[in-house]
Amino acid sequence: MQTQTLYLIIITMEINKKPSFNSRIWPILWSTILFISPTGTWAQNDSVKTPQNEIDFSINLLAHGEACGGGLPKGAEENKSRFLLGRMRIIADYKRPGLQVHAVTQNLAIWGMKGNQAFDLYEGWAKISSKNGFFAQVGRVALSYDDERIIGTNDFATAALSHDLIRVGYEGHGHQAHAIFCYNQNDNNIYNNTYYDDGAQYYKTMQTLWYHYDFPKFPLGVSLLFMNIGMQAGKINPKEWDYDTNPARTEYQQMFGGYINYHPKHLTLEASYYRQTGKQVAISMNASDIRAWMASVKATITPTDRYGFIVGYDHLSGDDYMPVPYGGDIGLIRHDVIKGFSPLYGSRTKFYGILDFFYESAYINGFTPGLQNVFIGAFGDPVKKLSCSFTYHYLATATALTNLNRTLGHSIEIGADYRFSKDITLSVGYTQMFGTETMSRLKQDESNKNGRWGWFSLVISPTVFSTKW
Repeated sequence: MQTQTLYLIIITMEINKKPSFNSRIWPILWSTILFISPTGTWAQNDSVKTPQNEIDFSINLLAHGEACGGGLPKGAEENKSRFLLGRMRIIADYKRPGLQVHAVTQNLAIWGMKGNQAFDLYEGWAKISSKNGFFAQVGRVALSYDDERIIGTNDFATAALSHDLIRVGYEGHGHQAHAIFCYNQNDNNIYNNTYYDDGAQYYKTMQTLWYHYDFPKFPLGVSLLFMNIGMQAGKINPKEWDYDTNPARTEYQQMFGGYINYHPKHLTLEASYYRQTGKQVAISMNASDIRAWMASVKATITPTDRYGFIVGYDHLSGDDYMPVPYGGDIGLIRHDVIKGFSPLYGSRTKFYGILDFFYESAYINGFTPGLQNVFIGAFGDPVKKLSCSFTYHYLATATALTNLNRTLGHSIEIGADYRFSKDITLSVGYTQMFGTETMSRLKQDESNKNGRWGWFSLVISPTVFSTKW
């Protein structure tokens, strides 16, 4: 009765302060007593039920602005040298033992634009799990594996990446094993059930196996990855003249490799290696064999919690022969074997410079001389709530070019994040590219020699409603 008595005393004090209050207050007082009284009774129970259900609703608002000069593709129809963009996500989560349901709707639009640039279901999935570590998941999922070099959300691209899939796996005792199965289809079941470019991802089918192990009592994690990706090739329409010799079909390419993360105190060493094989397709041409690879190494040194340093190297293989005339197009020679590595569905701006001249926007005609990226940087928290970073990139092609040296240029990146509160963050950044003649010739545009880009992102992500029962 202690809890009940406390509330009755408080109510009596209020009554004594105002003995002539309106009689309409009495129903409110008695309803308050009746509402609170059972709470006191529950508090005396020896056993209290643990909440089994949880619901959360949150909002993620992104206001993003950019201003750039140079670095735009030659003949680009859209000049986004200055623009503001808004992205709103509404996030709903439901959890109970053995089940989780997650949904994220996303609206993306340029400020002042009529209508929406994109309005879709970014994520929508259900996950069933057992006490022994096995789980099954189905729906649209934003995938993130290891350092996100091959599979990541690429969230800086604002629209971000997600996949329609079934995922099954096991997680426990330091082991994580996932199997992913994707199949994409046009909404109309015609032309050999082909799927091209009107879905969440531009592939017909994908199967992925991922395994990760964290060593006990030793700061080492190791991952292995295998992907089999089916892309559509050939002609879409059976009525076209060469459909009989080049019909619509699915060609497959494979990605396999591994990632290592060694993280003793004050030091993190990361390394990865991947190979690509199989077939690379173009809708109007026959498939070509792929023989490509990439390797990377990165060290992060953190003497204290306030600051640190990074240094690393990336090597992505490129096509052997890249004709680069002063006038005309690039890649006039037919490549029987494709040796240019593709990062597939990774968070590309995280690795090859935030401007990412090389994989977000392809070279002319789609061929690539590969990339070498040597980088060094520093980061720290000079004052409370403020984080700053500086990174320098030396960029060069991986393969030799005719009558040109390999150096593409030098890039510097400056960034800062200020956390107003746990759910409000402002990020700003500036990048300057000091390109070479090689850069401008490969991109067929002199403006790429001196690209510059400033941007800001304001992220507001409050939890609007949360309850357990």
